Amino acid sequence: MSLLAIGWEPELRGLLTVIIGVVILCGSVYGIMATNVGSRLAFLVAITGLAGWMMLMGAVWMIYGIGLRGPDPTWQPVAGSAVLQDVNALGAAGVLDPNAVVPDGSTPAESADVVRSTFLDQDWTVLDKASPAFGQAQAAATEILVEEEAFAAGQFEIVEVFDTGGNRYPKINDTLDFLAFRHEPHYVVAEAAAFVPVRNEPGRAPVRPEIDENRQREYVYMVRDLGARRQPPAVLMIGAGAIFFALCYLLNRRDRNRKVNLAQPLPAVKSEAVAPREKVDAGV
Repeated sequence: MSLLAIGWEPELRGLLTVIIGVVILCGSVYGIMATNVGSRLAFLVAITGLAGWMMLMGAVWMIYGIGLRGPDPTWQPVAGSAVLQDVNALGAAGVLDPNAVVPDGSTPAESADVVRSTFLDQDWTVLDKASPAFGQAQAAATEILVEEEAFAAGQFEIVEVFDTGGNRYPKINDTLDFLAFRHEPHYVVAEAAAFVPVRNEPGRAPVRPEIDENRQREYVYMVRDLGARRQPPAVLMIGAGAIFFALCYLLNRRDRNRKVNLAQPLPAVKSEAVAPREKVDAGV
């Protein structure tokens, strides 16, 4: 019964899998070397090989962004200015400087057009709705609006996403950016439009949602979190590399000391003269 319980516990099963793998793989290599070079030297060689393998795996994972990974890049709400519910809030949050000037008596749709023109005048870019960047920003903005209870799920649509910043530097030219490890802050503003409330009648197909042109557009202000996808493998590569080179130094020092010891002349063997045994008179 205990074996059946282990099969249903994924944490315990994973732990046992790792222990068995280490014992079989690392232990078998250590056991084979111990029969040839001795237990202590075999342990040192086995640990050195394991550290070198971990260093190589960390380098591969860091280069390709696979295996051991940290958090991926995500869009995060700007603190204190996540959901901006009117045009004036765009200026107060520092998104538009100067703020969009909306004429009095403008409809929400006309206000949205003025805001769009102001974004373009201030070097913001409108993302294509078919691009992956638009989809990522749309998903993040939808989650923020629902969490902040600005809208209920399915009662709004992200109609525009404005993008700015995110440039990398230093660059040699537009193609050689391998050393561009520095980044400027990357911001997006997602424009949300509410749908006209509809009544869903049982037995009838749902009505196609339409944007309510009489409601003010709301905006979601987000900043790009670059994450740390390659940080864990980089730490593994550096740590395992330090251990590997330290153990290689110990092995090299052991070999040098062994050569010096073998080159020393053997000490002379002192022989002590054995005194002859006295003859014992047989008649005594």
